[in-house]
Amino acid sequence: MDRLESMAIFLAVVDEGGFAAAARKMKISPPVVTRAVSDLEAAIGVRLLTRTTRIVRVTDVGARYAEDCRRVLADITEMEDLAAGAHGAVRGKLVVTASAMFGRMYVTPIVIEYLRRYPETEVECRFSDRIVNLMDEGIDVAIRIGQLADSSYQATRVGSVRRVVCASPSYLAEHGAPQTPDDLRQHVIVSSNGVATSPDWRFTKGEDTAIVRVQPRMTVMSNDEAIIAALDGFGITRVLSYMVAAPLSDGRLVEVLREHETPTLPVHVVHHEGRHAARKVRAFLDLAVAELRGKRPGVD
Repeated sequence: MDRLESMAIFLAVVDEGGFAAAARKMKISPPVVTRAVSDLEAAIGVRLLTRTTRIVRVTDVGARYAEDCRRVLADITEMEDLAAGAHGAVRGKLVVTASAMFGRMYVTPIVIEYLRRYPETEVECRFSDRIVNLMDEGIDVAIRIGQLADSSYQATRVGSVRRVVCASPSYLAEHGAPQTPDDLRQHVIVSSNGVATSPDWRFTKGEDTAIVRVQPRMTVMSNDEAIIAALDGFGITRVLSYMVAAPLSDGRLVEVLREHETPTLPVHVVHHEGRHAARKVRAFLDLAVAELRGKRPGVD
């Protein structure tokens, strides 16, 4: 089998997470997929994948080899496009992930603009508050909020957000505003699992750190629900600044304990293909970085 074809099949196994899924994607039989991977491993003398009856895992060597394969195949595709006079064409399917609310508010408009600019593309949006593994789940681009745990990805910082503790004016008029983090123990708390599942709220002031174990009267699964409860005057909640930029701006919510807030959280556009990213990925990255670095309420 042609080496380049074997590399493409191997990448399909990595991206799809298994031999059968790769066979469906490539429209070939599973034995052909198995033979292609075996041929590669025999040719280079190392194990690229660890197989069990239930799962397929990429070895460390296999992960590095996969990135090399992506680069080689992307370079060849670009050379062929140039030779065919298709320079500048952006085509293919892109998979993008972000947290649910950030995706809805800020990434969806970018995706729509991308699709309008490049009519030969399609985008699958996977907006969820669950952290996904880009390689394991076939993600091309992710917008991540918070410190990045995996330094092997390529990341471009586009801004930062704050953790905001807030309540409605009506709630504060009735119950008073907390002056210190400890005062939260006397207040009605609405906790969102969309931000954190821990009952401990951390605060900082200068070099001092305070940790308050809150006891929520209401716990919700999404940030939208927590914000609705706060807007209704039920209690105090803590969400990220971009989520409540509008109600804070027009006075429907009021921020409290601002002087005790924790350090800001960075916002990055992340991908795993390095500088040799496919043209469809590079086009989206350029657009997303430019748009997200523009003025966005609640994103500094």
